[in-house]
Amino acid sequence: MKSFRYKIIIPTVIVLVALVFVLNFFLSVRFSALSETLVHEKLVSNSNSLKFYLEDSKANTKVAATSMAHNPEAVKAIAERDTAEILRLFSSVKDLYRISYFTICDDTGTVLMRTHEPGITGDSLLEQQNARDALAGKVSTYIEPGTVTRVSVRTGAPVYGPDGSITGTITAGVRLDSDDEVEKLKELFNTEVTVFFGNIRIATTITRDGESIVGTKLNPDLAKIVLENKQEYSGDVNIYSVKYTAFYMPLLDSGDEAFAAIFLGIPEAEIIAAIKKSSRDGTLLGLSGLAASIILLFVIITSISQPIVKLSDDMDQIANGDLCVNINVKSNDEVGHLGRSLQKVADILHKLLDDINVMIAEHEKGNIDYSLDTDKFLGDYKVLAGSVVELASLGMRDQLTGIPNRRSFDNRLKQEWNRAVRDKKSLSVMILDVDKFKNYNDTFGHQQGDVALKTVARTIKNSVKRLIDFAARWGGEEFTVLLPSTNSEGARRVAEKIRKAVEDAKIACDDPKGEKITVSVGISVLIPSQDSSIESFISTADAALYKAKETGRNRVVMGGEADI
Repeated sequence: MKSFRYKIIIPTVIVLVALVFVLNFFLSVRFSALSETLVHEKLVSNSNSLKFYLEDSKANTKVAATSMAHNPEAVKAIAERDTAEILRLFSSVKDLYRISYFTICDDTGTVLMRTHEPGITGDSLLEQQNARDALAGKVSTYIEPGTVTRVSVRTGAPVYGPDGSITGTITAGVRLDSDDEVEKLKELFNTEVTVFFGNIRIATTITRDGESIVGTKLNPDLAKIVLENKQEYSGDVNIYSVKYTAFYMPLLDSGDEAFAAIFLGIPEAEIIAAIKKSSRDGTLLGLSGLAASIILLFVIITSISQPIVKLSDDMDQIANGDLCVNINVKSNDEVGHLGRSLQKVADILHKLLDDINVMIAEHEKGNIDYSLDTDKFLGDYKVLAGSVVELASLGMRDQLTGIPNRRSFDNRLKQEWNRAVRDKKSLSVMILDVDKFKNYNDTFGHQQGDVALKTVARTIKNSVKRLIDFAARWGGEEFTVLLPSTNSEGARRVAEKIRKAVEDAKIACDDPKGEKITVSVGISVLIPSQDSSIESFISTADAALYKAKETGRNRVVMGGEADI
């Protein structure tokens, strides 16, 4: 305890005596430096906040567009041109993800409806990269000019019909070009905000003589830096005789061209007033603290042992496996440093365990592509996280073919079955068996047989296009495909596509006639209810597969008599 006593008493006495003599001098001399430091920190904070806001907007538009593109009710409403239903469904998602608007197009890129401008339709969005990407089956996010909106963050997502073809697109966007949006940003960043389209102010919170300066132009020198050279700019600028500490950020479209920019600025008068107030408050607080510190010094000396005792107890808890411990050591000496380091270790391990539990839960639901983000960890923690991901992947994927295994399929089937019961939607499953595979192995060997199974698995996976469809290895030479919201006709079409694709892969078999590896397919289709059973559903597909084998192989047989 002697070391802690000296460590506290000596520096504290020196600081207390020095503060009496230098406090006023320090505040006056350092005022200018303090001003520059605070301004710089505010600029950095503003720029980081703006970038985070844009990234967050991109993420929100992506989630909103893809969720609605895969929402059966939304797809149905779009197909039926049910304007009221579209507005109802999309309004809830707009509020949830803070989306400004949705735009719905048909398979030619022609606008069917805009939630923000319902009366404007019939124009084409093919000049927008994310619209072209969506019609090509890709989800992409850009900041681009639009037909109605001039500057917005938007994501385009394809809409698939029951047959797996693209029937149109859904674009979700966050506007940056409206007065409402810049007012929100002003409140969020506590700065003045301006959005430029080219070098013209199209939305701003800045006024001159009580009038908005919308429509005025950006300074030519700044326009060259921000728009022509596509560089960020931080510094002091004058806007109509008012000095601002400002940050300009170019906005790049899909072609990497700076078509717009955002300005965040604080009037110099506000900064100086805030610094003066902080200085006055700091002086009063410092003088009060000077007197209080003398008293607290003795209290600290007598209580210095308490955090050590608590830290020892906390370490015992962690050693016993309690990672939820809160190590509340606020001192800046060795004890405080040790406490914070120990808290970091506990937090990292707790976060790793939480992430592992989430990943396991997602895998149990059939979402085997969900993975733990190992980049959040460093050193040996990252190695440990990577090992966990690898082990989880081995448990849910087929080791030979790389596609989901039987366990993954069973989990996904339960999930889709419950969804189909709830939504009263049809559910299709097919079981595929490689014809004469035992003879193939006997002729070419198991190593070549593994190659053939990998080829068949890859062919099946490539033939299933929708994100909601699920292909897995059933076991041995059998595979299975789950098709949610798919009727008999759609299931037969997909099955024939797979059968033909395997046949066209021309995997040599042992047949002396030179024929190729083929698959037989059995299909079961059902609108499940509370009285239905998964076992009967699978048995129907298995019986159909047996019939396909009996009647000559390399064919598709539909189980049961249902025509759904």
